[in-house]
Amino acid sequence: MFDAYLDIETTGLSWFYNDITVVGIYLVNGSENRLVQLVGEEVTRDNLLEALESVDAIYTYNGSRFDLPFIRSSLGVDLTDHYHHHDLMYDCWRNNLYGGFKSVEQQLGIPRQLKGISGWDAVILWWRYQNNDDRKALATLLQYNKEDVVNLKALRERLVTDSV
Repeated sequence: MFDAYLDIETTGLSWFYNDITVVGIYLVNGSENRLVQLVGEEVTRDNLLEALESVDAIYTYNGSRFDLPFIRSSLGVDLTDHYHHHDLMYDCWRNNLYGGFKSVEQQLGIPRQLKGISGWDAVILWWRYQNNDDRKALATLLQYNKEDVVNLKALRERLVTDSV
């Protein structure tokens, strides 16, 4: 069975008025790993469940309050009905690590190639891609999402091994 590190990108913060633009899933089973990114029209309930087919546990950062409710509202599936969900943000809080994911990464020395890009920038990148067919904006958005999900695994490992 695989562990899934999941993060979504959206057009805004409201799961009632905004859409999911990217679902990033980093699947890990020992030394085997692969990245799945559902983009735009690929973001469907069926595609998501297929991507999570061999998953036992899903790891997120603030997923209890953002990613999973957004997915439930947008795609009509409650992932906690199907998978064990572990929100790493609460582990961070127990270890006196506060702030958003990027802040926690900095506190723990988890590196990023793309520096200075935020969730708001992800929204702008999506609209640049949608409105102007800006392929570079899409590539940057997908790299940002990839770093999010890969760094979730790094965060989990750091929390376990370093006993921060």
